[in-house]
Amino acid sequence: MKFKDFLTTRAALLKKEITLTEVVKHYLSQIDEKNADLNIFTQIFPEDALKRAEEIQSKIENGTAGSLAGAVVGVKELIAEKGKVTSCGSAYLQNFESVYDATVIQRLHEADALFIGRVNMDEFAMGSSNENSVHGPVKNPVNPELVPGGSSGGSAAAIAANMCNITLGSDTGGSIRQPAAFCGVVGIKPTYGRVSRHGLVAYASSFDCIGPLAHTVDDTAAVLKVIAGQDNYDGTTADLNVPDYTVDEDKPLKIGVPEEYFQEGLDPEIEKAVKDAIAEMEKDGAEVIPVHLPHAKYSIATYYILATAEASSNLARFDGVRYGHRADTKKIKEEIQHQSAEMKEKAKEEGWSKAETEKKLKEIDSALIAMYKQSRTEGFGIEVKRRIMLGTYVLSAGYYDAYYGKAQKIRRLIKQDFDKIFDEVDVIFAPTTPTTAFEIGSKVDDPIQMYLNDIYTISANLAGICGLSLPVANHSNGSPIGLQIMANVFEEPKMIHAARKIERLLA
Repeated sequence: MKFKDFLTTRAALLKKEITLTEVVKHYLSQIDEKNADLNIFTQIFPEDALKRAEEIQSKIENGTAGSLAGAVVGVKELIAEKGKVTSCGSAYLQNFESVYDATVIQRLHEADALFIGRVNMDEFAMGSSNENSVHGPVKNPVNPELVPGGSSGGSAAAIAANMCNITLGSDTGGSIRQPAAFCGVVGIKPTYGRVSRHGLVAYASSFDCIGPLAHTVDDTAAVLKVIAGQDNYDGTTADLNVPDYTVDEDKPLKIGVPEEYFQEGLDPEIEKAVKDAIAEMEKDGAEVIPVHLPHAKYSIATYYILATAEASSNLARFDGVRYGHRADTKKIKEEIQHQSAEMKEKAKEEGWSKAETEKKLKEIDSALIAMYKQSRTEGFGIEVKRRIMLGTYVLSAGYYDAYYGKAQKIRRLIKQDFDKIFDEVDVIFAPTTPTTAFEIGSKVDDPIQMYLNDIYTISANLAGICGLSLPVANHSNGSPIGLQIMANVFEEPKMIHAARKIERLLA
């Protein structure tokens, strides 16, 4: 299929078997045919894409095209593109246009990638099902009755539906890997600090990572090579050389298998598929070593304390004053006047003193405070409000040490567990998710069950290591099963090498 994965498309372009205009028209027709049902793309740029295709085609013909010529990219809505709406799936930013490009967008553009549109997501990247969006839920192309995962559900679904050949997502607690598993595509969460976050609207700043999704491991490796590297606009990026992820070194691997990831709650068919993949690697010469992550059981609690605390801080900037949604100030003033009049009438009826009356009147919100409250009430969805309140609580006086401080200590212990394991092994193999994709609407009223979908992915974010999910089998229910491969900080080459081996062995 010459229009499916990026590298196949690129090879056909270089051989002059097709033109980039044909490729773009193919993907636009796919979007036109399927998007109304699946609700993946929130913005599409046909004219811009076709014009850009002509420019890149000229470069291909004269031999000056960049390494990503032929990549047709969908961008998650929280990554800034100049002049494009960066809504983050929220009513708060529904009409907000970015005034600059994120660093990853600049780098892709310089490599001659082509942007076809922007894709749906859970609001402010908070969710595991892509049901928390002002644009409505995304449906899984494998089975439209199921969720695609989240928060990068649109990014994974766009690849699975063949609407483009590359997408960008973000991963804070599994938001690239979990939807990749649910939709049967490949998704990479790089090491924290490997890819610039400049231009990524923050959810939890010490966790957030931008990464690629695609049909194959080689496609994601080609994109990661371009977007990785130090950036002066992001002080957390590492001053390290970027390896060529597209070059494979066929070295023997030591694979760690943590027993904590194969316990009660894991679907038996997923367990079998992952263990079968491990067995294939062992037959191919890999050494398989049982390992332990003793503090993994605290991952969910630790993550939802720390991430919500950071979200509470990061989302404080959305106040209705500088940009984004603002409540109707005229109605607010009228309501304050009404409350004041009622209070004065009550004071008169009950014979309050002047001092008591003035005290009660001061308790009524000022117009500014009322505007803040109403703007945030109207602009944020239920899940975002829940996480802001959780985060504010754990940061509050009297609870900071008991929750936030303790969670930071547990995070360090989880990181030490991984450090110890990676002294013995090259990579870790585990399930990406405990179940396959679930039905739309089945968990929206049970946040705890929703949070547990990230039980196997969150640890990598807490430790700052890299992780990848790729499809290794299909469940008897028809849904894809994802294998998660993790490697130590900045050891993406080992992770990608292991993923290539599995991809080839199971082909």
